[in-house]
Amino acid sequence: MKKKILLIRKGKSFMLNTIEKNLTDAGYEVVAVDPDMEAIEHHKGETELFVMYLGDYVDEAVGALVYLKDICTEEDKLLVLVGTATEIETVHKSIPAALVAAAFERPFDMKKLAAQVEWLLSANDDLARRKNILLVDDDGTFLKMVKDWLSTKYRVTIVTSGAQALMYIADNRPDLILLDYEMPVTSGPQVLEMIRSETKVDSIPVIFLTGKGDRESVLKVLALKPDGYLLKSMERPKLIAAIDDFFEKQKYQKLHDNNIQ
Repeated sequence: MKKKILLIRKGKSFMLNTIEKNLTDAGYEVVAVDPDMEAIEHHKGETELFVMYLGDYVDEAVGALVYLKDICTEEDKLLVLVGTATEIETVHKSIPAALVAAAFERPFDMKKLAAQVEWLLSANDDLARRKNILLVDDDGTFLKMVKDWLSTKYRVTIVTSGAQALMYIADNRPDLILLDYEMPVTSGPQVLEMIRSETKVDSIPVIFLTGKGDRESVLKVLALKPDGYLLKSMERPKLIAAIDDFFEKQKYQKLHDNNIQ
């Protein structure tokens, strides 16, 4: 677990100094930055948790808030808000409450903030040991639904295009890619072809998501030799069971391969 926190704030105050001191005393390294996209971008890879100390500036920080929303959605960063009820409500216009890990209304108990940070990072550390799935689909509603389904057992990263998927795997290695077969611009088959042509990522398992279950369509999908296919109409229990079964078979295959060597 990284004992590091990104503190997003504007200016300095006695309260900010007290927050930083309490977190430092609790064993955390605190990196303070302005609510600026470039500053957040520069430091976002150093920690999994952001504490955002709100103020009057939130009304004019829409760009930074939307950027934070994207980071929390796509990179599973933890966001903690500290501010007045009005300030927190303003943030929720850009960042849905569901993406906020915790919110503290001023005045608040400093010890509770440090304890909540500790709990969130500990829980996130447990989550980091889960299998990582990259979910690729141009349908935002479908993405959110399937992410909610799978996030109870897996770490799920979502992207909305083939180009974004290729950019993601250039720097990250998911344990499985769930890839929409039919997408505009760069289709699922084109993405699979590009993945299989790159030796650095060609062994990442890819399972197609398809809306067509007739024999002709299924044979067309299987001809591309993915690691499997799943119908987008599958209900939650069946979809989760199919993913569980894939990883279970993969585990036994690895054990078998190791025993042969």
